[in-house]
Amino acid sequence: MKRREFIGLLGGAATWPLTASAQRAGGKIVTIGILANEPWPPIETFRRALDDLGYVEGKNVRFEDRYPKGQNQRLPELADELVGLNVDVILTWGTDAVLAAKQATSTIPIVMGAIGDPLGIGIVTDLARPGGNVTGFSSRAAELEAKRLQLLKEVVPELSRVAILFNRTNHYARLALQSAREGAETLHVILVAYDVYDVATLNAVFVTLTKDRPDGVMLPADAFLVSQRNRIAQFAIEKKLPSVYSFREYIKAGGLMAYTPNYHDLFRRAAHYVDKILRGTKPGELPIEQPTRFQLLINLKTARTLGLTVPPTVLARADELIE
Repeated sequence: MKRREFIGLLGGAATWPLTASAQRAGGKIVTIGILANEPWPPIETFRRALDDLGYVEGKNVRFEDRYPKGQNQRLPELADELVGLNVDVILTWGTDAVLAAKQATSTIPIVMGAIGDPLGIGIVTDLARPGGNVTGFSSRAAELEAKRLQLLKEVVPELSRVAILFNRTNHYARLALQSAREGAETLHVILVAYDVYDVATLNAVFVTLTKDRPDGVMLPADAFLVSQRNRIAQFAIEKKLPSVYSFREYIKAGGLMAYTPNYHDLFRRAAHYVDKILRGTKPGELPIEQPTRFQLLINLKTARTLGLTVPPTVLARADELIE
């Protein structure tokens, strides 16, 4: 795996009141809450990075994990649970997760392991000095939708009509659609949006897509959609629909392509932010960083099943090829 680089804006440091670092020095256990859709591998990377920094689970740190597994409506309830436990820091993954955490507390530090667009959503107004109790890492996901559409067209040059599945209950969906539509206009591709927010609407969209026969399908980041990744990827294969996704998990399920930030790097960096906060740095004075490099993942087995030949120019840019 290639090493990824990140750009960070300069920020100051100060002491956070009643820091957990003092507790750690006194031999007490600090508690880190985790609020994310599923316990994906980057979260384990976060734990290992903390261990490398001296936070040993069961000795001086414990974790409280909360995973709605595609049921975003449970996030506020789970965030309230973490606040009720008086955790020292909350690590989040995703737009709705950090919104729920921010609504639940204005005092407990929140570190965003990854979020699509903190400025566009209104979580912060300044990346360099976010202020308040929130900091972390932006995956720049919204602007990637246009890039994903471009990659799909490189693999399918005759691409003219693409279905995009989105979840209107996801606060990130508006930004994702905007980026995808801008990309479609530039590429002279017709983009047709389908709202999918539960199993019933997903089933209905499967019927519609079977009838409408678009040239391809794309899926922006969403907790419910990714929880249905096996069904979605297999449907795309069965209906011979080239597809592009926002998470590696889709490719493991049989999806054709994904273009994503390196989430392992983001969550490794998040561990260092948590450490700084536990040692006394105010979260609002840690700059929100953004990735500058991204991963292209291609499932060659699926490409062969779809009868596609991935151009050498695209293969040369791939970070991982699944045979």
